[in-house]
Amino acid sequence: MKRIFIATLVLVFTSLIVSCAAPAANQPMEAPTSIPPSATMPVPTPNAPKPSATLPRPAPTATSKFVIQQSVNQGAKGTPTPNPYLLSEAGPYQVGKRKFTATDPSRPDRPISISVWYPALRESGEPSLSTILDGKPDMSGAPYPLLLSSTKLANVFAAYLVSYGFTWASIDGIDTYDVTNPEMIDQPLDILFALDQVASKPPQGLEGVFDADHAGALGYSFDGYNALALSGARFDPEYYQALCADPDKTKETVQYWFEGGYHCGAAREWEKFSAAAGEGITSSQDGLWQPMTDPRIKAVMPMGADGYYIFGDRGLAEVKMPVLLLAATLGDEYPENTLILDKLGSAEKGLISVVGRTHMIILEPDVLPILRHFAVAFFGHHLLGREDYAQYYSEQFVNQQKKLAWGVYSEP
Repeated sequence: MKRIFIATLVLVFTSLIVSCAAPAANQPMEAPTSIPPSATMPVPTPNAPKPSATLPRPAPTATSKFVIQQSVNQGAKGTPTPNPYLLSEAGPYQVGKRKFTATDPSRPDRPISISVWYPALRESGEPSLSTILDGKPDMSGAPYPLLLSSTKLANVFAAYLVSYGFTWASIDGIDTYDVTNPEMIDQPLDILFALDQVASKPPQGLEGVFDADHAGALGYSFDGYNALALSGARFDPEYYQALCADPDKTKETVQYWFEGGYHCGAAREWEKFSAAAGEGITSSQDGLWQPMTDPRIKAVMPMGADGYYIFGDRGLAEVKMPVLLLAATLGDEYPENTLILDKLGSAEKGLISVVGRTHMIILEPDVLPILRHFAVAFFGHHLLGREDYAQYYSEQFVNQQKKLAWGVYSEP
């Protein structure tokens, strides 16, 4: 599944994201990827107060099975139906982008290439989702909360969220992970390194732009695992190795594509895998490895993620921050996402189920704007302090939309 994801995701990047264009006069641009913002769309207010550590959270709701409801936004025959996903359209900020490379001193042989995205000044015209390469930052609302992911995902999502007043730091070159090598450890650590870099050593000219104290992480498929790891989930070696002792049996309870032990590569090379992870991570008094997270990360949004097999019940119970999962009900990973939801220790957690679709919903042009909408709403609420955004990813909102369900979906 993850290897199929790598090949097919190239298609969405080709069709939805245009690579950096040739430089224009003093303003290199990337081609626009979306329509202008709606006049009725809620937008952030420049210089709005930043959320505090005690930002009120909505009360959690119990996970339950239910029948999906018809959308309440149906117009009369021949009348255009209003778009309920207002946050899928562009926000008011222009978007800038820059790249740089740094070496993590704790892993001196691992240079890390980082792309950063931020609100930028535009010399003329209206803001758009065109990306200004090396653009001057728009400091009117700075510092802006920070989002973290792979660059592969950022190419699809970053411009949209940055247009609402976020910044973004992404790791170039993360395409998948192979459970036979330490990438499952290195990738979350790469993302944490990017968090430290923009917090303490931002690129010249971008000082004061990034609010790294209010950060979030998101990812899709293999990158969804990274987001889940950054939530504070902890590896449970005993649970994982027990599963991999009989991978064909495991597939019945975790995921049916577990057959053949694809996810058991680390178990077969456990001594080598543990040594590569390092004592700082593997040391334990309770049998669980140390979490790969940071207190500055306040919320995570894993989409189509996996990881239950490596974290287990105990490791997922360690998660305390808000988590919003999204997954397609016909995707191979859906049963695993329902297990992750059930076992997360977060007081605020949710699963938005995309009904009747398969894993690669990120390739579907009618679903991708919905994913962007929920990302803006979730992180806007938790990182921008926009209490009004909570309604746009609430159980009530989700249950009013056609082909979506809140929580674990069960066929009517």
